[in-house]
Amino acid sequence: MMGDTTEKGLSEKFYPRFGQIAVRRGFINEKQLNNALTEQVANDPSIRLRPNKLIGEIFLEKGLMSLNQIESVLAEISRDKQY
Repeated sequence: MMGDTTEKGLSEKFYPRFGQIAVRRGFINEKQLNNALTEQVANDPSIRLRPNKLIGEIFLEKGLMSLNQIESVLAEISRDKQY
């Protein structure tokens, strides 16, 4: 199980780029991104194992993005980090 600091680090590392890339690729629109970000911030940490859901997790749960789409966004971010 990942610790809270690891999860937070992942979230900070990939946001805002994750959402921007997902919008640019047409996987989601700006309104869907804003709604997911609002949900992420409003998430009640007292009922979860970690304080916030990752933005991709919200998109997947809502059926807004497939796992393949999420993985392709993460792969693009990873490629960009190598340069």
